[in-house]
Amino acid sequence: MYTTAVPTARDRQLTPEREEIVKATLPLVGANIGTIAQNFYRTMFGNHPELLANTFNRGNQKSGEQQKALAASVATFAAMLVDPNAPDPVDLLSRIGHKHVSLGITEDQYQIVYENLFAAIVEVLGGDVVTADVAAAWSEVYWIMADVLITFEKALYASDNVADGDVFREVTVVDKQELTDTVTTYTLEGDLTEARPGQYTSIGVVLADGARQLRQYSIIGQAPGSYTIAVETEGEVSTHLRENVRVGDTIQATLAAGDLVLVDGENPVVLVSSGIGSTPMVGMLSHLARTGSDRPTTYLHADDSEAVHAQLGQTTALLERLPEATVAHSYRDNGQLIDISAHDLAGSDVYLCGGTEFLQAIRRDLAALPSDKAPKSVHYELFSPNDWLLG
Repeated sequence: MYTTAVPTARDRQLTPEREEIVKATLPLVGANIGTIAQNFYRTMFGNHPELLANTFNRGNQKSGEQQKALAASVATFAAMLVDPNAPDPVDLLSRIGHKHVSLGITEDQYQIVYENLFAAIVEVLGGDVVTADVAAAWSEVYWIMADVLITFEKALYASDNVADGDVFREVTVVDKQELTDTVTTYTLEGDLTEARPGQYTSIGVVLADGARQLRQYSIIGQAPGSYTIAVETEGEVSTHLRENVRVGDTIQATLAAGDLVLVDGENPVVLVSSGIGSTPMVGMLSHLARTGSDRPTTYLHADDSEAVHAQLGQTTALLERLPEATVAHSYRDNGQLIDISAHDLAGSDVYLCGGTEFLQAIRRDLAALPSDKAPKSVHYELFSPNDWLLG
């Protein structure tokens, strides 16, 4: 699922009276948004336990990552509505929208979120603070954000000609291979649509307690009706896949989603990754090799050591099929770090994927490049609910 349309909210405005209320209360809401988010999820899962069992990732809930994501998104969106100089959070909204469609989220579920979120706001801030006027102002913030997302998500569903939410498919595991002690690849076959290079699929498995848990994995290769994913064993879903799923078994996968997508064109391509962040890069390299691309391609990868570099063989084989390819590996056990300034990135499209600290460091290095060596565009993603916090 993919669309070139962007979920912008720059043309959306609060009424003047409500804008002043949001401005006045934003510091208070922002200071308490972490507690509000915790109470919101507790209340929502109490009222709708099926959401925690079958839709939300329990690992992210235990770690608090999902709550942090909600806090960041609501506060960022509200700030944009009341400050004309604040950046339009297009990237934030795009990532949320793609994640939602990869989970089959539909319009009716926004009402569930609204009811429980505002109950949490009143619980934390108190009824004397959340007056009828304050509630109306923040309700308008929520529904503007919801409307932008709902419109964008409907366009994503329509891009694959499916009804809203109809993204889950029963797929058969036709191949399973261990790349390292911690990374395994799975090839899945079923009624699957074509993925854009760099996209992911949500994998659903039923655990021992009966809960269906979901986790997103990048698609590293595809054929008609087939996705291949690389899975690092970390958390409930990946552990279940490694220990319990065999060739011939049936699991669930969603139609491909994700906004970290290789942009068509003639610009040089620069892929920069760390650890299992190599997976979307393999998907992009596979596309470039399969289509016979002659775009100059540079691949820079950092890992703890060569021994744990799970996709070294795959990326090497793919790069050998590209006529103008440059590759550099950096291994921390050798004291090596990626040196962006050592490479010519002028006019290139750069794609980043890895952990938070890694991406922040690479983005700082990119920003420090002189203008004549700067890339044309930078796209990034990490395997966390909080990737928009990097903006």
